[in-house]
Amino acid sequence: MAVLSIRMIGDPILRTPAAAVTDFGPDLARLVEDMTETMIDVQGAGLAAPQVGIGLQVFTYRVDGVEGHVVNPVLETDGASQGESDVEGCLSVPGLGSYVDRTEWARVKGQDVSGRDVVVEGTGMLARALQHETDHLRGTLYIDRLQGEDRRSALRAIRSADYNRVTSRTAAERSRTLGSSFTPGTAPGGRTGASGRATR
Repeated sequence: MAVLSIRMIGDPILRTPAAAVTDFGPDLARLVEDMTETMIDVQGAGLAAPQVGIGLQVFTYRVDGVEGHVVNPVLETDGASQGESDVEGCLSVPGLGSYVDRTEWARVKGQDVSGRDVVVEGTGMLARALQHETDHLRGTLYIDRLQGEDRRSALRAIRSADYNRVTSRTAAERSRTLGSSFTPGTAPGGRTGASGRATR
């Protein structure tokens, strides 16, 4: 397994809808293992394949002791808004966070690495993570869901010179753990990819 580099806002892959997975072989299993290790390494609640430079419909999640992955997810939502219950952030938009309107309940239906059907559903933080990660696979970032002054404030922060320093510092800090879990600091062999409690 290896810790992968996380793509930052401004990278086109984060704005590109991911392709459906059709090959459920060892490469997919390795990707899910590496994404899970990366998510844990950066203490994220979730991670989508485009965030590690892979344009496939895959995400991992880890919320309140519940951990897993979903391939080719189809999202369903229902219920009232969670309101301002938790600040949402993103590993690809470091240093920022805001309240995002998400439904209280969500469910995804998809497959696992072997192609078997899976269903994951939950409320609260898990529902938020399922919605956030599915958005990533559509080329949508959480900041796209902000409105009014929240959106204007986030965009001003991202456009500022200070924010470039935030992303550079974050990338440098994360680079210390890139590579194999058995040989920390080395580049992942044969892999390409440059990809809290807030959702990531």
